[in-house]
Amino acid sequence: MGAVTTGLDPAIEAVLADAAERVRAVAGDRVGAMVGDALRRTLTDTITVGADGSAFVITGDIPAMWMRDSTTQLTPYLRFLAGCPPLADLVAAVVRRQLACLDHDPYANAFNDGPTGAHYDPDDVCDDPHVWEQKYEVDSLAYPVTLAHRLWRSTGRTDVFDDRALRVLRTVVRQLRAEQRHDDSPYRFSRSTTIPTETLARDGRGTPVGYTGMTWSGFRPSDDACTYGYNVPANLFAAQALLAVAEIAADVYRDPVLAAEARGLSRELVAGVAEHGVVPAPGGPVYAYEVDGLGGVLCMDDANTPSLLSLPLGAPDVLDHGVYERTRRFVLSPANPYWFEGTVARGVGSPHTKPGRVWPIALAVEGLTGTPEDRERLLRLIADTDGGTGRVHESLDPSDPTQFSRPWFSWADSMFCELALAVVDDAAAGDAPHDPRTTGDPA
Repeated sequence: MGAVTTGLDPAIEAVLADAAERVRAVAGDRVGAMVGDALRRTLTDTITVGADGSAFVITGDIPAMWMRDSTTQLTPYLRFLAGCPPLADLVAAVVRRQLACLDHDPYANAFNDGPTGAHYDPDDVCDDPHVWEQKYEVDSLAYPVTLAHRLWRSTGRTDVFDDRALRVLRTVVRQLRAEQRHDDSPYRFSRSTTIPTETLARDGRGTPVGYTGMTWSGFRPSDDACTYGYNVPANLFAAQALLAVAEIAADVYRDPVLAAEARGLSRELVAGVAEHGVVPAPGGPVYAYEVDGLGGVLCMDDANTPSLLSLPLGAPDVLDHGVYERTRRFVLSPANPYWFEGTVARGVGSPHTKPGRVWPIALAVEGLTGTPEDRERLLRLIADTDGGTGRVHESLDPSDPTQFSRPWFSWADSMFCELALAVVDDAAAGDAPHDPRTTGDPA
């Protein structure tokens, strides 16, 4: 397939060393060392460059490539692309692999490095040897689009936008539109399991939904089955990604038809959220996490992104800021059933892990969408709750951080790095208000 990038280009090494040193200057030696190690580890230990020039990215302790993780793992590097062509080349190689994966199966969430035949569950209905798992998640379509868009806007390079990329962009629009009416969709996911979040009800179709204008998702960004088929943060994230599709279609491909289709669908998703996904609450209307268009409403948030908390990072141009601020207060409170507190930490968790566990990814998102003081506090909290490992984990016991899940979770490493670099930005700006759209987030 290829070789892991154990040797980095000197220009990349210089960028990483400078970034770690800047973090040390504002956050101390230990945090700087953790950031330096994590920045290098993602590039050297998770990325395999293939003979075709594309790059495969594992999540860390699982040998498969998720469309979501492979984008978010690269988030802290995006700010450096314009000044470091070798790093831009590496990101472009990842984009090419993502587009190849979506071209192969736009319903899959995770892929193998070639037709290895490896599967999360060998008995799944999908037996494609290229596919690790075929859980349909809206964000799996949106994340690669945002990464390609950010690469283009940061560097001006258009070499990733070939005929296949255009085909994929059209597929993204077509599939998101088709899943507005999921009952007509051919997609099914059924797994023999006693865990209800690992399969879909109704013979793999999922729980019933009514038409809302939103697009359906079988699974959440956590890979857990949706309780109700319209995941609100995923819909807003998709609406933002469709604006990126429209911009690429208009400016790169000179395709006004695709651009208009993408913009129109984006408006439909936003309108659907406004009508069906904004629900009454004691302090004023908030975003629900999931709805079904039939009266079912789930108010919560999950640590995995896109989340309600992360909307300013992934959907800055399509969210209602007043609704978001009220939603943020709900998410960061005991009213959210997945807000957990312990003697050491408190934050958002997920039904994907043990009850009561806090996720460092959510702590990073809380900081990135908060104030400079929030960012500095949460950066130190994440570093102090590494369980003595020097690495950032999937989840942790907020009263005993030595109890954690996933010893190596590259996405969490990268979100910690992104938060640290935002703290550096705050220091350089004299603690000016933080705009997540300036920190390299792929939105």
